Amino acid sequence: MRKFIYLSVMTKTVKLLSLCFILSTGQLFAQNINRNNFFKDSIDAYINRALTNWRIPGAAVCIVKDGRIILMKGYGVKELGLNNKVDPNTLFMIGSNTKAFTATALAMLEAEHKLSLDDKVTKYIPSFKLNDKLAGDDARIRDLLCHRLGFQTFQGDFTYWTSNLSRQEVIEKMAHVKAVYPFRAKWGYTNAAFLTAGEVITRVTDRSWESFVKDRIFAPLGMGSTLALSKDFPMVINKAAPHTIADGRLIAIPFCQIDNLAPAASMSSSVNDMSKWAMAQLDNGKVGPRQVIAADAISATRQPQDIVGDVHHINGWSSVQLYGLGFFLQDYAGHRMVMHDGAVNGYLSSVTLIPDLRLGIIVLTNNDQNALYDALRWEITDAYLKMPYRDYSDTFLARFKNNNAVEQLKDKKLRDSVALNLRPALSLSAYAGQYFSDLYGNMTIEQGGENNDLQMRFEHHPKMYAHLQSIGNNRFYVTFSDPEFGRAVFPFTVQNGRVTSVRVKVDDEIEYTPYDFKKVK
Repeated sequence: MRKFIYLSVMTKTVKLLSLCFILSTGQLFAQNINRNNFFKDSIDAYINRALTNWRIPGAAVCIVKDGRIILMKGYGVKELGLNNKVDPNTLFMIGSNTKAFTATALAMLEAEHKLSLDDKVTKYIPSFKLNDKLAGDDARIRDLLCHRLGFQTFQGDFTYWTSNLSRQEVIEKMAHVKAVYPFRAKWGYTNAAFLTAGEVITRVTDRSWESFVKDRIFAPLGMGSTLALSKDFPMVINKAAPHTIADGRLIAIPFCQIDNLAPAASMSSSVNDMSKWAMAQLDNGKVGPRQVIAADAISATRQPQDIVGDVHHINGWSSVQLYGLGFFLQDYAGHRMVMHDGAVNGYLSSVTLIPDLRLGIIVLTNNDQNALYDALRWEITDAYLKMPYRDYSDTFLARFKNNNAVEQLKDKKLRDSVALNLRPALSLSAYAGQYFSDLYGNMTIEQGGENNDLQMRFEHHPKMYAHLQSIGNNRFYVTFSDPEFGRAVFPFTVQNGRVTSVRVKVDDEIEYTPYDFKKVK
């Protein structure tokens, strides 16, 4: 789903030879970087080299400063194997950078006195419920926009992401999510909350979320190519194709359909259009002399609402990361940063604003396993702050490769277990049947296929299945037909010789929380 590459500290399993090679080549490259004229002399070489190293087919980058375009350029190709160059008008899906548009739209309505961000959600959506009744009754629009419903990050997303559920069904499903934390006690990233916030716009304005953002934000800012819905994206001519890495290979993957979560993640845009969004943000909502977005609305989205956690920069700088409304907020070298990353199947993006420098940085990429979007954020920021050159891309790449090596070793051990042909505790037919999760709904396990293995099929993901192979002791190694959902081990619970349930776990970038499906037939 969303390959958020928040890179952790490298473990000791990295091969010393590989690390030395990465560091030595990085040092040679660094000698050719002109920090004083980074944007004129070195940034093209930096990005093109990084695309190769990260295996990213294409990217688009924009820097705005003091109301002017400093850099706006496409790099690489739109699709692997084709010579179709990315340009400043090439559309990429921007994922969760959609959230800032939704939050801004609601803040605009507040500035126009059509609602209050502290209104209860049930004022506009009477059917809205949470598993904790008191929390559902008291939840405010502001709570939706700053991720403090008590859910764990991504909780419920397996049920929603690329599923056939409607927007209304997703909102109804939220009542079945058993929140991990008490209401408003802890920050937890919640896509369905932003969908609900978008529905509030519909109830207040009597028009769809997509119609409102198009007419009130896209059009007046001149964002003529930007699309609100994922269903329209495949029909665009000038678009970047989505890619991921599966089994060590870079592959193109299908366009994802996520309009049931549209206000959270469905937009696509270009660096040309996003530059207009960034410049309006940096000029307190103005486009020239026109006040397109109320200054109060801009300010409202940047007021800290919740604590995300501590962040430790590789240059030693530490800060507390906060969340506003649709934006992350943090301090860096004495400057407030307003930013967000976005990821959907095959794409990663970042938008960074430093208001006191009137600096905006936009990076769009079409491989969902990279940290170049993050490296460029810091490389460009450091250049403007006249800080030492650090080559973030190579540093992040070393960590990324190490983490991948660790994960591949784990997966190899599981595949080796499959190769041993370990028999399950029961006959395969004993695991087949119908299963049910109160949150997800129905799931079926069938026996068949080339090796008469088990296949798991899901009610709300009819185009996807999971392949189960025994590794003994009622445990199965599972691969999903959609590589974005990952690989895992599913344990079955057996009582008195009969299967009673199975624990299903998708990739962490879809959802951290496992699902217990009970066997009903």
